[in-house]
Amino acid sequence: MFEAPTLDTLWGYNLSIALPAIWLASSVLIVLLIDLFTGEERKHWTPLAALAAIVIAFVLQMLNFAPEETTAFGGMFAADAFTSILSIVALGTAFLAILLSGDYLKKANIAHGEFYALLLLTTSGAMFMASANNLIVMFVALELLSIPLYILAAFRATDPEHISRKSGLKSVGDIDASILKSEESGMKYFILGAFSSAFFVYGAAFIYGATGTTNLQEIFAAVQSSVIGDQSATFLLLAGAGMAVVGLGFKVAAVPFHMWTPDVYEGAPTPITAYMSVAAKVGGFGALLRLMITGLQHATVSADVNVAAWVITIQVIAAATLIIGNVVAISQANVKRMLAYSSIAHAGYILMAVAAVGVTSAPDIATTAAQAVAVYLLAYMFTNIGAFAVVQAIENKDGSGTNLEDFAGLFNSKPLLAVAMTIFMLSLTGIPLTGGFFGKWLVFGAAVKADLIILAVIGVLTSVISAFYYMRVVVKMFLRDDVEGNPAPGATRSVTMAIYASMAGVLITGIAVPLVTNLVNKISF
Repeated sequence: MFEAPTLDTLWGYNLSIALPAIWLASSVLIVLLIDLFTGEERKHWTPLAALAAIVIAFVLQMLNFAPEETTAFGGMFAADAFTSILSIVALGTAFLAILLSGDYLKKANIAHGEFYALLLLTTSGAMFMASANNLIVMFVALELLSIPLYILAAFRATDPEHISRKSGLKSVGDIDASILKSEESGMKYFILGAFSSAFFVYGAAFIYGATGTTNLQEIFAAVQSSVIGDQSATFLLLAGAGMAVVGLGFKVAAVPFHMWTPDVYEGAPTPITAYMSVAAKVGGFGALLRLMITGLQHATVSADVNVAAWVITIQVIAAATLIIGNVVAISQANVKRMLAYSSIAHAGYILMAVAAVGVTSAPDIATTAAQAVAVYLLAYMFTNIGAFAVVQAIENKDGSGTNLEDFAGLFNSKPLLAVAMTIFMLSLTGIPLTGGFFGKWLVFGAAVKADLIILAVIGVLTSVISAFYYMRVVVKMFLRDDVEGNPAPGATRSVTMAIYASMAGVLITGIAVPLVTNLVNKISF
């Protein structure tokens, strides 16, 4: 017979250490109620309420940083320094995205309160993914992250003027191109995302079949005690791990699961493009690292092997992601598409640290890799959102104005924007004194420590390739005196604040290195 949980039972779930993510998901109701009961002249309260919810979640997360109790919900939720840092990155990403969104939504005639509710939901999904200690929680969090993003990617299609005249359209050409692209991006993201979720669920079922559990610690113990040496169980385990990598690889835009990325990034509203380029990686890599470290680090074909069986696969995926992402980015004339392929390439750099985790003969490699990923994602948050914020600043109302040529002479008209974009491009390249350099230094160090020398060399060479297309933007901005320069119609006060905050974050993470290392040194696996 079902018994209602008592207060003592609920207290035993250690809900306090999961409170930041729980609060953020619950605050969606508050945001929706505020939007419902405020008049049109007070709709600015909705984004302010969303920002307040994120600030409260941030405070709760700092109070819960690396708590003594490490699990909640009966061991299904893991709370440690790794969880805390990735949750902080997810919250920071959402905060900056809301700063970018307010004026953009009004300009595009899509200022609906549901936007902020969906943004808070998907952020809580990223936080739960980074904290998942169970395959079931990991899947639920994956869907909580993904489903709101599908809707947000197609959000420009909610333009009421477009909806009202749909029935009278004589041809597809009568529809605003940006609306068509937004509809396409949302649909493409949804269809391919559904396939990836199916792969993850099927993989989780295989892992359960091999180990008899969905808890990551219990999977780890089962692998060492009973799976290794049993051919059928080993096959199920490795097949399940491969399918889980497919599901999470789609979310982080790793090759060959990356085909959705350029079209979705180009078609989605620019604030959402900036947001998903970071938040999806936070959730995806948080879950992938926790699965590989906590559950499958010793998934080998025999007991005397010190390298996990999935390492070669991750190395191949990482190398392909680095090469294809950086090489194809060279040919892109649209900066949003260029940054999309750049995002694919940066997934490859982080995958270098993931591959290193499986080389168990290297001392403390799991801790080293997790620290490297945390720093990389922190620097990437400031860098990539800042770059997309500059793109949004020069973007026109109809979504045009994001081609490379639109950056020509930007230093002549908006010198501060040009300087900020230069800093972001240098950080994405990995130039010293920027956060991007420090992040790359750590992931390359993790690969070298694990003796993945060829992969590290590929990483260095592709970084050199990336300098070409990143510096091409800088050349356009500074060395075109014959052009008056873009007036930057989207450079509103809130967008400018987001750009300056991102620029400060890039420089602080690149210069104040002890501050960052003191934070991530608390991570231990």
